Amino acid sequence: MNIHEYQAKQILREYGVPVSNGVLIENLEEIKDKVSTLRGDEFVVKAQIHAGGRGKAGGVKLVKNFDDLQKTSKTLMGKVLITHQTGPNGKEIKKIYIEEASHIVKEFYLSCLIDRASSKIAFISSTEGGMDIEKVAKENPSKITTNKIKLKSEGLNQNEIENIISIFHFNSEQKKIASKLINSLYKIVLEKDANLIEINPLIINKKNELICLDAKMNFDDNAIFRRPEILKLRDLNEEEPAEIQASKYDLAYIKLDGSIGCMVNGAGLAMATMDIIKIYGKEPANFLDVGGGASKEKVTAAFKLILSDKNVKGILINIFGGIMRCDVIAQGVVEAAKEINLSVPLVVRLAGTNFKKGKEILDKSNLKILSASDLNDAAKKIVKAVA
Repeated sequence: MNIHEYQAKQILREYGVPVSNGVLIENLEEIKDKVSTLRGDEFVVKAQIHAGGRGKAGGVKLVKNFDDLQKTSKTLMGKVLITHQTGPNGKEIKKIYIEEASHIVKEFYLSCLIDRASSKIAFISSTEGGMDIEKVAKENPSKITTNKIKLKSEGLNQNEIENIISIFHFNSEQKKIASKLINSLYKIVLEKDANLIEINPLIINKKNELICLDAKMNFDDNAIFRRPEILKLRDLNEEEPAEIQASKYDLAYIKLDGSIGCMVNGAGLAMATMDIIKIYGKEPANFLDVGGGASKEKVTAAFKLILSDKNVKGILINIFGGIMRCDVIAQGVVEAAKEINLSVPLVVRLAGTNFKKGKEILDKSNLKILSASDLNDAAKKIVKAVA
């Protein structure tokens, strides 16, 4: 689960991390009163959307007086911002964050994330702050260091911290602040089930202070049930309506840009199904894993979810019945197809538990369903059907 920059900074502040002062604006009429609590005459107006690349897309603006602040805020609020992460449709700006401007002397990059391959927490440090870290890794790998830390309740020792911050060449006072910062990030990962914390940039200002100027956090969806304080930060306006609906039925759904809808049980099989669709020249419209023990109601909801996407020209259902029974899938498919009045080609491949019963249910449904013998056959048939 992603959260906004202003929410990430609030969490950092709670853990004693130095962040710039700012106020959240959800209504333009709030600006005068809220900004009066900030210091100085220069401010930064930031669009609050769940996407990177806001600055390059015009979603972060420096203003040097209150009149410009009001004009810029009015321009941004309600605007659709398109970045390299939003897709071509962009995202509407419904919140802005106004901060005291910082006079930057030097920018750095610092992130903390779960490294699943090593079962450790990785700290990535770079002297190239304010830039796309993937670009830095490709063009200037020597300017990035990665340190992996074993999970432990007592926090990091001084040697581990020194290894993480050595690339920055901080003075003694900055090192003290950075040490607290590193331990705070580590605690947030452990205590809040964060998958990723990214500070870009971490800056030194003219007062020689260390400040987190921008922050991004992502949390483990599978652990949200035990973090109600994090769940409260969820912004449904930033999520696809279909993905919100999917979460109600505990379906793993991600909308994509293709034309062939997919319903599969198991993430690995779902990935293989999407791959083979691409091999035969088409693009999947979604990733959808109904899980290993889906009910008839859950399958019906999944089917409706796929068909709610206007880009879907055909559907491929690929089920290998282990815990999941093929007859349950088949019944859900039939009920959903009849309820929605299915008008696109449907190819179904069933294998495993009760697959004969499932096929019988489909055959007796009087629906135009193409049966496939295996995944290869299924991909060929659905691609041909939508051609």
